[in-house]
Amino acid sequence: MNGETGLSAFLEPSVIFMILAANAAVGVITETNAEKALEELRAYQADIATVLRNGCFSILPATELVPGDIVEVGVGCKVPADMRMVEMFSHQLRVDQAILTGESCSVAKELESTSAMNAVYQDKTNILFSGTVVVAGRARAVVIGVGSNTAMGSIRDAMLRTEDEATPLKKKLDEFGTFLAKVIAGICILVWVVNIGHFRDPSHGGFVRGAIHYFKVAVALAVAAIPEGLPAVVTTCLALGTKRMARLNTIVRSLPSVETLGCTTVICSDKTGTLTTNMMSVSKVCVVRSVHQRPMTDEYSISGTTFAPEGFIYDAGGLQLEFPPQSPCLLHLAMCSALCNESTLQFNPDKKCYEKIGESTEVALRVLVEKVGLPGFDSMPSALNMLTKHERASYCNRYWENQFRKISILEFSRDRKRMSVLCSRKQQEIMFSKGAPESIMARCTHILCNDDGSSVPLTMDIRNELEARFQSFAGKDTLRCLALALKRMPPGQQSISYADEANLTFIGLVGMLDPPREEVRDAIHSCMSAGIRVIVVTGDNKSTAESLCRQIGAFEHLDDFAGYSYTASEFEGLPPLERTNALQRMVLFSRVEPSHKKMLVEALQTHNEVVAMTGDGVNDAPALKKADIGIAMGSGTAVAKSASDMVLADDNFATIVAAVAEGRAIYNNTKQFIRYMISSNIGEVVCIFVAAVLGMPDTLIPVQLLWVNLVTDGLPATAIGFNKPDVNIMTVKPRKVNEAVVSGWLFFRYLVIGAYVGLATIAGFVWWFVYSENGPGLPYSELVNFDSCSARQTSYPCSIFEDRHPSTVSMTVLVVVEMFNALNNLSENQSLLVIHPWSNLWLVGSIILTMLLHVAVLYIEPLAALFSVSPLSWAEWKIVLYLSFPVILIDEVLKLFSRSPRGRRFPLRLWRRDILPKESRDN
Repeated sequence: MNGETGLSAFLEPSVIFMILAANAAVGVITETNAEKALEELRAYQADIATVLRNGCFSILPATELVPGDIVEVGVGCKVPADMRMVEMFSHQLRVDQAILTGESCSVAKELESTSAMNAVYQDKTNILFSGTVVVAGRARAVVIGVGSNTAMGSIRDAMLRTEDEATPLKKKLDEFGTFLAKVIAGICILVWVVNIGHFRDPSHGGFVRGAIHYFKVAVALAVAAIPEGLPAVVTTCLALGTKRMARLNTIVRSLPSVETLGCTTVICSDKTGTLTTNMMSVSKVCVVRSVHQRPMTDEYSISGTTFAPEGFIYDAGGLQLEFPPQSPCLLHLAMCSALCNESTLQFNPDKKCYEKIGESTEVALRVLVEKVGLPGFDSMPSALNMLTKHERASYCNRYWENQFRKISILEFSRDRKRMSVLCSRKQQEIMFSKGAPESIMARCTHILCNDDGSSVPLTMDIRNELEARFQSFAGKDTLRCLALALKRMPPGQQSISYADEANLTFIGLVGMLDPPREEVRDAIHSCMSAGIRVIVVTGDNKSTAESLCRQIGAFEHLDDFAGYSYTASEFEGLPPLERTNALQRMVLFSRVEPSHKKMLVEALQTHNEVVAMTGDGVNDAPALKKADIGIAMGSGTAVAKSASDMVLADDNFATIVAAVAEGRAIYNNTKQFIRYMISSNIGEVVCIFVAAVLGMPDTLIPVQLLWVNLVTDGLPATAIGFNKPDVNIMTVKPRKVNEAVVSGWLFFRYLVIGAYVGLATIAGFVWWFVYSENGPGLPYSELVNFDSCSARQTSYPCSIFEDRHPSTVSMTVLVVVEMFNALNNLSENQSLLVIHPWSNLWLVGSIILTMLLHVAVLYIEPLAALFSVSPLSWAEWKIVLYLSFPVILIDEVLKLFSRSPRGRRFPLRLWRRDILPKESRDN
């Protein structure tokens, strides 16, 4: 016995030590990731700055800037600190603030201060923010904030203040573990107390030795009851989930987040780059067809939602244009878009995608040129596809730039709202103009007809129809519109002035937007059917965001958006009660800053919502860290990825839906192996407890209990993690955040199954002593009074109670009944007739391997001696099977009750509510 106790004492601490080491490693990795997020935030800080010192401008490290310094910035510069504009050297200054605000378009900056109340970053048009990039113009500004006093610094501080919270599964497992520990402690004390009368039995050799003996029994009972392998199996199951999710393009950075997805009730999705492509794209074009027939205008739609020159042009009837350049207006639109343009489109071989340099709207026009193609070649569409991606990026644009020679440029200015360029081709001078529709159309006197390429006077009727199209593009479709025009100039003219921007010929109207991803609409519907609410969170203005929500189906069945769409300032101004109502109905949250995103997450969490937050920018990092599960985009910033729990490698919002289904499946499987392990361990407790109460010999010694726990808790429990998800997994509502892992009814089922497992184990023990042909054939009364054998005259030797056969039968019954019980856990409520054992071949394989290990212990002599067992005869194996198989029939009956709500309520009336954890009682 001492040797066995020594083995138990060696093995069990080793398992515990390995689990603690794994947990410590996870903790260290988590802390490292948090530090990494803060470190990567520094990558968005400028390294150098052009600053005025000692009366002249010099280049200094950005870290040396102090408030009051005068700094000069230009195109391509990363803003080194928060600064206020004091002087402009160009007609305009535009800054890309996407990493800070999530805006899809660059922002025009000006010298005048804003008059907006409660101004957010987007409203502060006279402020340049640290880490943002200048995309057009040149200016000087005075430093007003450095380090932690910048907008980017406030994000860093918010991340530092955010504490990681335990996941719902961890909380429930901790609560269940506490409850189980109390129950086990109570039973152990009870076993010791009820046997006080046996302390003086002669077999123990005295009261103190008797007390110590039954204390050992109580300890063995605790060993049997505690599921030592549970933490390791939970970790293994989550790890298996991460592997499956990797195939779905979801990279998991935090194991517990795999399960957290399963109970997500709200997804707060960043708009730009998550629901949309974050790439401006021309989606509609309007031209004048002819003045002799109605409707006078033609409308084309353009496919393709990225900067890739891939897409087609369709007419109003939805038919694809085979040769777009044959349409005069489309041909001249392509010329104007290519020439009146200062951006660049290029292919990045490292990222394997097309990228922009300059304004997104100008790059969108470059892409339109590529989609229109070139005139005069019937083989042009297929010929373009034969080019390399690097050549294809700007092939058509370069063609027009080679055909025309740029002579003079009038840059875009805020007061004119247009840009013009004078070009020369074959001794012909042409001025191309582009700009705001109201600015261009007011200076047009003629229009280009798409039917024959003729130029005709612009009448009031045509102007009204074009105005109506513009209002439709800008209003209903919320497209960003530009009008394009041209003008033939006198031969030999070498410059142009503002006065030349008159008597223009209207070419067409283009409408562009940051388009939604094609698969988002179906993903939104899947979320709704799964009971998950999607809240679109964006820094863009309200009308643009509402238009997107209409396109993706978030506002489906809603005519009035009141109560569903709020700006950050509107939401903050609500009284507490109305704010609570708004949180329960909100679909869109616009004009937000980083602090608003984090505030929204915290507000939802106070209402017991499990919040997933998606995002890709630096501005999203604090909210990603605070959310129950932060989901970053694969193309997003390193800061967002480091602050998140998982990363979508394909940037696809639809991938979240697949990940949620996987999370729910993992949780269901977690419940199944917890149920398997606990019900099996309850069986071991019942076995030891009943044997002690009845006064029988020890049915299982500690080393045998440890072997059963190691062999049955490990392989089959892990294999249960491979159970296939239920077919209706994405049509049921998310589980409540306060739902216990083990509900009252489920615990009742544990007890029923556990009671049978324990009684079957004792029955095998009793059978060998009383009924077995190879046994002593003792009366039952002799078995329960074994401890007084040495003090009485008996017809059998007392050494019979030290025979290894009865405990071997009990141990084998316990192993086999737990293997049958593993099959019960293929599904919580579905019958084995519906979900067959071979649906999880890993479980079948683990059962076979477990039985082979057990047979090896029985029939290989050194192992048999180590575990105090002996080989079993065929008659004994038959009894083992007879006693073990009924556990399947019992669970089938319980599953039948589970599928019937009425039957499910009946056992709960018999259950004492006051001994369950609070969460179980609530359910």
